[in-house]
Amino acid sequence: MTERIQFDGGLTVSLPVSDLDEAIHWYQNILGFELKYRLDDIGWCELTSSVEKVNVGLSVVEKPNPGGATPTFGVQDIKAAEVSLRSKDVRIDGDIVTIKGMVSLLMFYDQDDNSLMFYQDLASDA
Repeated sequence: MTERIQFDGGLTVSLPVSDLDEAIHWYQNILGFELKYRLDDIGWCELTSSVEKVNVGLSVVEKPNPGGATPTFGVQDIKAAEVSLRSKDVRIDGDIVTIKGMVSLLMFYDQDDNSLMFYQDLASDA
């Protein structure tokens, strides 16, 4: 039997962006992330989220091709999170979807059309 991979609990999600300054501004002002470091010579930066050991890496590419994985961040109040996004003119994909007794979900997009999602755990409310 092979040995299992031992993860350290950290996660960095890498997203393609067209403009690093614009993307950093978006993630700071919309989601409240903080710039951890920036390497302009390779067009890369990392921002910290309020979730311990969860970071977002932004990589400058000529033409972002959004898709693939969707970073999904847990929030305490998804309705309040939706109000916050709407107040900042963030593009939202439909309404909050709720699976009773399980989870509520809200899909939205950054400035380069990368999809992101908020979830609110409802299992503890049941």
